[in-house]
Amino acid sequence: MSGIDSRLADIVPNLRSGLRQDAARRRTGRVRQVTGAIIHAALEEARIGEICDLVDPKTKRRMKAEVIGLLDEMAILLPLGDIAGLSSLTEVIPTFKSQQIRIGPALLGRVISALGDPLDGAPLDETGIAGNYPVIADPPPSMQRSLISEPMTLGIRALDGLLTCARGQRVGLFGAPGVGKSMLLADIVYGTDADVVVIALVGERGREVREFVERQAGTEGLARSVIVAATSDRPAIERVKAAHAATAIAEYFRDQGKHVLLAMDNITRFARAQREIGLASGEPPTRRGYPSSLFAALPRLLERAGPGRIGSITGLYSVLMEGDGTMDPVAEEIQALLDGHVFLSTELAQRNHFPAIDVLRSRSRLMDTVVSQEHREHAGRIREMMSRHAEVELLVRVGEYERGSDAATDEAIAKIDRINAFLRQDSNSREMLAETLRLMREIALQ
Repeated sequence: MSGIDSRLADIVPNLRSGLRQDAARRRTGRVRQVTGAIIHAALEEARIGEICDLVDPKTKRRMKAEVIGLLDEMAILLPLGDIAGLSSLTEVIPTFKSQQIRIGPALLGRVISALGDPLDGAPLDETGIAGNYPVIADPPPSMQRSLISEPMTLGIRALDGLLTCARGQRVGLFGAPGVGKSMLLADIVYGTDADVVVIALVGERGREVREFVERQAGTEGLARSVIVAATSDRPAIERVKAAHAATAIAEYFRDQGKHVLLAMDNITRFARAQREIGLASGEPPTRRGYPSSLFAALPRLLERAGPGRIGSITGLYSVLMEGDGTMDPVAEEIQALLDGHVFLSTELAQRNHFPAIDVLRSRSRLMDTVVSQEHREHAGRIREMMSRHAEVELLVRVGEYERGSDAATDEAIAKIDRINAFLRQDSNSREMLAETLRLMREIALQ
C-alpha cells in the first residue's frame, strides 16, 4: 500500500466518525423552557408522538418525554415521569420511535405502570415476554372484524339476565361517585368467563390499587389478569398512556385468539388527563372546558376494543357522571360511542341495593343478537313488570292503589320483591348463567 493510500485509510474512518457525531449533535436538542409540566426544547428534527430521552449532563438523570406539539422551531414535550431535576443544560435526544410496551404471558398476575414497569416489587420473567406492541395503534379494519355472535358471562345476575353482554361488545358503567362502580367491576373480574382480564386503573387513589388487587379482585381473579395502574398523582400523559397501554396488552392477547375482558376504571379521568394535555399545549377549550382533541381521542381509544379476526376484546368502561349526565359532554359522548350503557342509581345505593343497577335506564344493544328466544321473552317480561311497578310505586306507598283494577299491575306488585331479590347479589359471588336463567323463568312464568 502506498503512503497516500495508507494516510487515506486512516483519514476516511475518522471523517465518517466525525460526520456521524456531527449529525448526532444536530439531532440533539436542549431544554429551553419548562412551564408547569410542559417542556419546550430546541430540537431540529421531531415528530408528533415520538419519544425523546432527556439526559442531564451533570446529574446524569435520565427520563423520557413525548412530543405532543411543534411551535416555531421548538418541540413541545410532556415528560413521562417527574420533572424534578431538569435544568437548562438537559439534553433532548430523539429516539425516532413511538412508545411501545412489552407483552407476553409474563404479565399475567402482575401490576405494571403505564410504561410497563412492575409495581408489585418483582421483575418480569423475561422468558415470558413475547415482544413489544405499540401503545398507540389503529383499530382493526371494519371489514376484517368477525361478527359478534356469543354472549359473555359476567357472573352478575342483573347483567347476564337482563342486560346480556356479548363477546366483543363495549359497555359503559355510568354513575355518580359512591354508587359502587369499582366494586361492580371487581365482581365482574371475579365472575367472568373471559380467558384473560386486563384492568386499567386510571387516576385512582393510591390506596385503591392494592385494595383492588388483594381485596376485590382476589387471588383467582388476579391469576388471569394484568393490571395497569396510573394513580391520580402521576402526570397527565402517564394517565392517558395507562388507558392505551392496557388496550395494547388486550390487543396482544386478542391476537393470540383469546377472549379478553378489558375493564377500565375510569375513562372520565382519562378524559380529564387529555384535557390537561390539550390546554397545556395551547388548545382552546370548547364544551365545558374540554378541547376538541378529546372528542377525537375518545373514539380512537374505544374503537380498538371489539372483535378481531380471531379473539375479541370486550370493553367495560366506568364513567363518572356529573348529575344525571345530560349536561356532561364526556358521558354523553361515551354513551354515543359504546354498544351499551349500564346506569348505576344513587337511590338504589342509598337503599343498600347492590349492585345498584337501574335496569330500566340501562340497555345492551347487542343482547338480542346473542340470547335465545326464551331468554329474550323472560327478560322482556321482567322489565315490563318492573316498569309497571315504577309507574304505581308512589300510589302503593301512600295506599291509593286499589288492587284488582289492573291484572298486569297486580302481578308486578306481587312479584317486585322476588325481582329485587334476583337483582341483588353479594360482592365476590359468582352466578352461573344456567341458574340465572332458571330464576328468570320462575319469576316470569310462576
